[in-house]
Amino acid sequence: METIIKRNLPRDVFLHLFAMVALYWSAISFITLCWQYINYFFPDILQIRYGYQSYVWPIRFSVSSLIIIFPLFILASWYLNKIYKRELQARESKIRKWLIYLTLFIASLIIVGDLVSVIYNFLGGDVTAKFILKSFSVLLVAGAVFGYYLDDVRRAEPSSSAKYYAWSTGTIILIMVIGAFFIVGSPMQARLLQFDQQRVSDLQGIQSQIVNYWQRKGQMPASLSDLEDSISGYVVPADPQTDQSYEYYLKDSTALKFELCAVFNLSSKVQSTAKYPYPASGEYSQNWDHGQGRVCFERTIDEKLYPPTEKLPR
Repeated sequence: METIIKRNLPRDVFLHLFAMVALYWSAISFITLCWQYINYFFPDILQIRYGYQSYVWPIRFSVSSLIIIFPLFILASWYLNKIYKRELQARESKIRKWLIYLTLFIASLIIVGDLVSVIYNFLGGDVTAKFILKSFSVLLVAGAVFGYYLDDVRRAEPSSSAKYYAWSTGTIILIMVIGAFFIVGSPMQARLLQFDQQRVSDLQGIQSQIVNYWQRKGQMPASLSDLEDSISGYVVPADPQTDQSYEYYLKDSTALKFELCAVFNLSSKVQSTAKYPYPASGEYSQNWDHGQGRVCFERTIDEKLYPPTEKLPR
C-alpha cells in the first residue's frame, strides 16, 4: 500500500519565502560590496575628501549581511532540497513556482536594465572603467541567479550541482569578505579611529567656545576651565579614551594666538587601511589633519572676521 505523505503547507511557505528574501538580501549585499571595492580602487575625484566614510559604512553593512544572511540562505536551500527528495509534491508547489518565476522576472529586468544603461551611457560618451565594472558586477550577479533558477525550475528533481554552486559562491564571498578587512581595517582599528574622530569633534567644539569667549568678553580665556558656564551648561569635554583633559596654551593674548593639543591613535593622512585621509566633520574640517601621537593645532583668531560683540547699554 502506497504511503501518502501529508504536506506541511505553512512550513513550505515559510521556508520558500525565507530562502528568497535571504537570496535577494545576499545578492544586494554582494553587489554593494563589489561597488565599494570599485569605489576604493577607482575613486571619484569629487568624493575624495569623503573617501573613508563613503565606502566604510556600506562595506561594513554588506560584510555583516553576507556573514549572517548568506549562510542562512544556504541552510534554507539545503533543507528545502532535503524536503524535495522526500516529498516530491513539495517541489511542484505553487508557492515555490511563483517565487522562482518572480525571481527570474526580477533578474531578467535587472539584466535588461543594466544593458540599456550601458548602451545609454556609451552613446552619451560617459563610459568609464568604474561604470563598466559596476555594470558588469550587476550583470554577473543577476545572470548567475537567473541561470541557476532557470535550470532548477526545469528539473523534476534537485540538481546534484547545487552543492558545487553553493561551495563556489561561498568561496567567492569569503574572499570578498576577507579582502574587505584590508580596506576598512580591523574592528580594533575602527574603534581607535572613532576615538580620534571624537577628539577632533571635541577640539572643534572647544575652538568654537574660545572664539565665542573672545567675542563676548573681548579677551582670551586663561584656561579651558574659563569656558565652562553653569547657565548654558557647557562643560569642557575630556579625552574619550583616557579621560585626560585636552591641552590649551595661550601663545599670545594680543595676537589672539592659541594652541589646542590632543593625543591621537592614528594618523589622518597615512593609515594602513584607508586610501585617503578621513575628514573631520564640522566647519573647520579642513584644518584638522593630524599625525599619530601628540599633536598641537595652532590657531589665530582673525579680529576682522570675529570681532567682539558690542555690549548693550544698561
